[in-house]
Amino acid sequence: MADDTGRFGAPALHLGIPNRRQFFQLGVGAAAGWSLSGSTFAQSERPTNPPDKPRGQVIAALSQEPTVFHPLMPGIEVDQGIWWQVFSPLWFIDPDGNFVPDLAREVPTIENGGLSADGLTWKIKLRSDVKWHDGTPFTAEDVKFSLDLINNPDFRARSRVGHSLVKDIKVVAPDEIHWRMEAAYSPYMSILGALTFIVPKHILEKVTDPNASPFHNAPVGTGPFRWGERVPGDHIQLNAHTGYHGKGPYLERVVFKYIPDLTVLYTQFRTGQVDYTGLQGILPNFVQEAKALKGRKIFVSSTSSVEHIAPNLEFGPFADRTVREALYLAINKQAIIDALNYGLPRQTESFVPQQAWSFQQGLPQHKYDPAKANTLLDAAGWARGSGGVREKGGVKLEFANSTTSGNAVREQTQQLLIQDWRAIGAAMRVNNMPAAVIWGDFWQQSKFNSVIVGVNFMLGSDPDVTPRFGSGAIPAKGGRGYNTYQYRSPEADRLLAEGAKQFELAQRKTTYGDLQKLIRNDLAILPLFQGFIAEGVKEGLQGFRPNINMSINCWNIREWYWA
Repeated sequence: MADDTGRFGAPALHLGIPNRRQFFQLGVGAAAGWSLSGSTFAQSERPTNPPDKPRGQVIAALSQEPTVFHPLMPGIEVDQGIWWQVFSPLWFIDPDGNFVPDLAREVPTIENGGLSADGLTWKIKLRSDVKWHDGTPFTAEDVKFSLDLINNPDFRARSRVGHSLVKDIKVVAPDEIHWRMEAAYSPYMSILGALTFIVPKHILEKVTDPNASPFHNAPVGTGPFRWGERVPGDHIQLNAHTGYHGKGPYLERVVFKYIPDLTVLYTQFRTGQVDYTGLQGILPNFVQEAKALKGRKIFVSSTSSVEHIAPNLEFGPFADRTVREALYLAINKQAIIDALNYGLPRQTESFVPQQAWSFQQGLPQHKYDPAKANTLLDAAGWARGSGGVREKGGVKLEFANSTTSGNAVREQTQQLLIQDWRAIGAAMRVNNMPAAVIWGDFWQQSKFNSVIVGVNFMLGSDPDVTPRFGSGAIPAKGGRGYNTYQYRSPEADRLLAEGAKQFELAQRKTTYGDLQKLIRNDLAILPLFQGFIAEGVKEGLQGFRPNINMSINCWNIREWYWA
């Protein structure tokens, strides 16, 4: 979902493929999250002395209702809160950026024979002690079935990026599977770790329609919690899977409670009715008050989402780079951050999170300079006309800006932008609409002039943005992807193709650094700040670990417990 979305470590060895530590040390710094408890700061609530067996429950408040329970179908972040508890990937990505084996016995590398030197042959060794929630043993057949299902043209898969390259899947043994990649694609490691859950063959091979079955409403997985009950519009209860193959679970159950009003959600956290505030978390205006609450801990953490103004690059004035530069110069970013977001987010110039190994330092820094903006527009022939609005060649410098109706902070941001841009002769009008409308064809088919949106551009933890900025990924032109900006650049296409084939850290860092410089210079997006989230937990609840590599911070409830 476009709204609120939705690494390697050292120079490589072995013919361009890093060794295990080099390939799988993703390099996301621990600075991604910190907590506020009174005046103290801490990174996370790492488990220190978990119980011997599951006990107690956690009531986790969500501001949206999960509705998609098949983890390979299109869903949004809140659905992933359920997927991470019920299902398992081959490996996952921890907050420090390391790939950690889950269903796999080890993460494949050149050293352990899991990867060929050219990156085309993958050999995955699996755990043999894993069971599905119904007691059926997990095997390599389930992995093959899941990958085949994703590539089944009759299945409504969430994404086939990377998966479409997988060919000749062979089950070598119940605990080993091999496949060949049609082309080397380094981001696939991250896609398998952060975005791909394995589903049960023995249940789903029997359904006639892969897009609809009883499984969709009562899923069976290998994760730490099994399906309990769902009361639509109210809550979902998951119960401990005592046969879980990994650490935990340490809770008897977790109840996901839906509270769509963020003010009500915070009130229920403050009064102790909920133990954790998830997804959109605590509104910025409540954070200072929340950190003074007794018996509560507040975590403010960066996310991979970048809040930005998305211009439709084929709409009238926005096709002119000078216009985009002038509009960017005229934005008082710091006022948006301080006055509307309580100083919590950080300015950024890139689509890559600042904690990522691939983040390019030294990009040109935004300056609030309306005088320079006016000078640029004057020089480019955008002359002020009636009412002070500029025009050139019969085209007026006026446009609509859209975002989700009811998002108070973004609506206030629009009012500041109207004032900022009026000062340089640009006329902006507001055209907001409900989430279900704006993020449908209006966004997907580039029917907008401009939009305020938060997007996680990363593929898991990988900076391959071919689906976002590749010229073949423009839906409005029949492309497959999310390039709703309609950005087209032969140089960007070249860098994207190059980066996806590289496995060596130094090469990839250079390639994606050059791409960030290009996107920043072209102003394909007007970045405002890197996203953040403020979440609260009751004191005594251990194990909460913000993770910038995941779409949701309740990814590891299996490790949570009451002290």
